Amino acid sequence: MADFQEKSTVSITCPLGLSPFLEKEVIELGFPITAKRETGVEVEASLDDCIKLNFWLRTAHRVHYLIEETRIDHPDKLRNWIKKMPWENWIASDGYFSVTSRIDHHTIENDQYANLVVKDAIADRIRYKKNERPDSGPDLQKSVIFLYWNRDEARIFIDTSGESLSRRNYRSASVSAPMQESLAAGIIEATNWEPGMHFINPMTGSGTLAIEAVMKAMNRAPASLRNNFGFMHIVGYEEELYQQIRDDAKKQINKTPGGKFIATDSDASAIITAKKNAQTAGVDHLIEFSTCDISDTPVPDGKGVVVVNPPYGMRLGDDTDLRPLYKKIGDFMKSDCAGKTGYVFTGNNALAKKVGLRAKSRTTFFNSTIECRLLEYELYEGSKK
Repeated sequence: MADFQEKSTVSITCPLGLSPFLEKEVIELGFPITAKRETGVEVEASLDDCIKLNFWLRTAHRVHYLIEETRIDHPDKLRNWIKKMPWENWIASDGYFSVTSRIDHHTIENDQYANLVVKDAIADRIRYKKNERPDSGPDLQKSVIFLYWNRDEARIFIDTSGESLSRRNYRSASVSAPMQESLAAGIIEATNWEPGMHFINPMTGSGTLAIEAVMKAMNRAPASLRNNFGFMHIVGYEEELYQQIRDDAKKQINKTPGGKFIATDSDASAIITAKKNAQTAGVDHLIEFSTCDISDTPVPDGKGVVVVNPPYGMRLGDDTDLRPLYKKIGDFMKSDCAGKTGYVFTGNNALAKKVGLRAKSRTTFFNSTIECRLLEYELYEGSKK
């Protein structure tokens, strides 16, 4: 069985643009960074450590624990290398596993071929050792193996997350093109908002930004609603540590965070959806929802941020003129949000100019494949001196 206390390289992945925020999170959890890249970081950690990382990271997608690495120049050598590994110590012979990969090698035209090579080698090894073989397929709910093969560098990991950590399990319903939870967490980290300040979210859509802000203000672990991770299917997993982490996390929750959380949308169906998601997350009592135009969004006195995620106008068949909407956002911030910091998240730079405010800063993110900017506006009380 696997040794859950043995340390190895752990690669933590995130979407493009979130790496600086992921790095900060990992360091705050007590893990020094050993390597950085645009889509993640690496640390030295054990499988026990991976349980903590999976439970607490807000901007991560997956936590990969390195099993072995070597140099490989051909699929046949890949097969032989994989077959030599003690997979019976990782995957139950009566279990289930899937293989995912990221490959850049001249011998591989289709990643699925390399995945099949790895899958067959693992199954053959376990069948040879145990006289039975586990099932395999695309399901990420059980054991997941990840192959990284770049030129001649090959690394094989066990994915301790399984499904992406962005899936928090509170989004029971969604409007069109909902924002990923990990992206929402990164956007919040990029603002100057802190727990205790107001968080105002017009055009809330599915409510993801408001919900993520409340969960951070409460110090609620982002994975507290999940009941399945990849590490649970590794041979040798014992539930005691996981339950201890869950119990400790519950004790750290702040049930009465300061500041108001306000989420509005002109679409009544969006507010219904956002309320359902907040209720599933257990934070609906802390968010003030209302159906209204952005200009009618209530803005309480005191420090806070206003975060707006308007449509970008990039979907096929959508010829709506969004320029008046972006101008309205700017007018609302100028007239109603003095003393706050305003933020507009958009993938359309031309429309962003219609806000009519000078951006203090621009932070680059990626919403799926769309390059976006989080624009920050200082909303002064009175005229700027």
